[in-house]
Amino acid sequence: MATASTSSSTIWANPNPRTTFSSSPKLPSSFSVSSRKKLKKISCALQSPSILQFPKQSPFQLPSSTPDSWNLLQKFSAMALDAIENGLIEQEKKHALPKTADPKVQISGNFSPVPEQSVRHCLPVVGEIPEHVQGVYLRNGANPLFEPTSGHHLFDGDGMIYAVKFENGSASFACRHTETQRLVQERALGKPVFPKAIGELHGHSGIAKLLLFYARGLCGLVDHSQGIGVANAGLVYFNNRLLAMSEDDLPYEVRVTPTGDLKTVGRYNFDEQLKSTMIAHPKLDPVSGELFSLSYDVIQKPYLKYFRFSPDGTKSKDVAIDLAKPTMVHDFAITENFVVVPDHQVVFKMSEMITGGSPVVYDKEKVSRFGVLDKYADDGSSIKWVEVPDCFCFHLWNAWEEPETDEVVVIGSCMTPADSIFNENNEELKSVLSEIRLNLKTGKSTRRAIISPENDVNLEAGMVNKNLLGRKSKYAYLAIAEPWPKVSGFAKVDLSTGETKKFIYGNQKYGGEPLFLPRDPNSETEDDGHILTFVHDEKTWKSELQIVNAITLQLEATVKLPSRVPYGFHGTFISANDLATQA
Repeated sequence: MATASTSSSTIWANPNPRTTFSSSPKLPSSFSVSSRKKLKKISCALQSPSILQFPKQSPFQLPSSTPDSWNLLQKFSAMALDAIENGLIEQEKKHALPKTADPKVQISGNFSPVPEQSVRHCLPVVGEIPEHVQGVYLRNGANPLFEPTSGHHLFDGDGMIYAVKFENGSASFACRHTETQRLVQERALGKPVFPKAIGELHGHSGIAKLLLFYARGLCGLVDHSQGIGVANAGLVYFNNRLLAMSEDDLPYEVRVTPTGDLKTVGRYNFDEQLKSTMIAHPKLDPVSGELFSLSYDVIQKPYLKYFRFSPDGTKSKDVAIDLAKPTMVHDFAITENFVVVPDHQVVFKMSEMITGGSPVVYDKEKVSRFGVLDKYADDGSSIKWVEVPDCFCFHLWNAWEEPETDEVVVIGSCMTPADSIFNENNEELKSVLSEIRLNLKTGKSTRRAIISPENDVNLEAGMVNKNLLGRKSKYAYLAIAEPWPKVSGFAKVDLSTGETKKFIYGNQKYGGEPLFLPRDPNSETEDDGHILTFVHDEKTWKSELQIVNAITLQLEATVKLPSRVPYGFHGTFISANDLATQA
């Protein structure tokens, strides 16, 4: 996700534990009156001013090896490695960064980070919070603690969860970093030292930074044995645990306290059952209560593994899925009986780094396809592959079976150019909501745009009614990603007719993923519920939570937030009943 910006001075993190900070959502003092006037004239992402305000934080805990405990050899090694790294950074500054790795682009405006916010209760509410909204709404996002020293992509930021807890018509707010091993160690060291998977790992300098990182590990300056992930993308509540995820690590368990605060429990391996990374979009079957997921590897075969967890958290064995190349599999789908796995054209080619490129590449020779595998298969030999040429779906919204035609129907947003999120591209990005039919009998596929071309808009983050996941659903609720990469509202789309109703957040107001919260899981009306979403006002530089009736698309309540909420990724809702049974 790239936003362009004008420049302004920045305020960065200070790891000093004695430093305090204001929780008020203020602009930096250096943000001049003229800059404020420019802010009011924003009409697209390219006009976002750079407001990179990095928070001052206090340590949560320290790694086992801290600078104070280093021996003389370790201190000398640290100085030598720092000197080498500083030389690399100076060399990098002689060359312009691509927009997809330029922090002045990637984390400008309301993509920039905020400080942690302890719980604030009894927030101002305009309108009335619906009676069935009882529990906590949570959304994940990237919130880098330290100023990037070189390349940085939005997806590289440290994970932060933003939470609004509802109780009898009242609301509270808190936001906290997920205390990953990466964040804890970097905060103790006072600077970023873990490599950034997208922003930094390209070309010869990327190889050098990897070597430096592992050299620090060999010297005992950092510990990479407990994972290097940022836990900034997805959230799922499963088996009485809230899990924060990114596909480069195991999940992290986070607890919602009775007051509505957030506390990281730690890296979660399902009682030592999970030995590999896990993607950020596991699927929770609303009928069986099972959790289904994938893990991909960019170095060695099998490049992709599938597994599931029973409702009590017992893991199945890994099922290897044979892929010819390591492939980015960010999302997948389930039906009543199958898992649907995309094998698209965005692949990992580590050799590209040797020639100065990015390891994430678009393979134009490869034909995109979807694999359909029985949910309870013991191995991957029975998977049926169906080609869907020139199709890249970063996200899939739902899938279901239509036995009368031997088809599996997949609903996703087809994105072009396929690698535009990761590699600089001058072609206009399009994300087309599509129905993809996979005929398991003939091995053929069809694809159609659900919305007519004259009414089409870029639709990205979103969901269907979670009680219909894997079953035929009528509606999808999706973010209107315009002007890209901002989100100006959401669309309620009839998946059979293409009829589209839009809700726009307001003048110069932008948000993110809409979350559909059913009024009653047993309701016979699929859209009986409300949409919850964070919205930021770029005129006033304040944020709010909007609650919209999903049937009428009327705004019913607005919760005014005490802290700015940056544009982020994916969320979930935990009911009050489920909160009461947290592990």
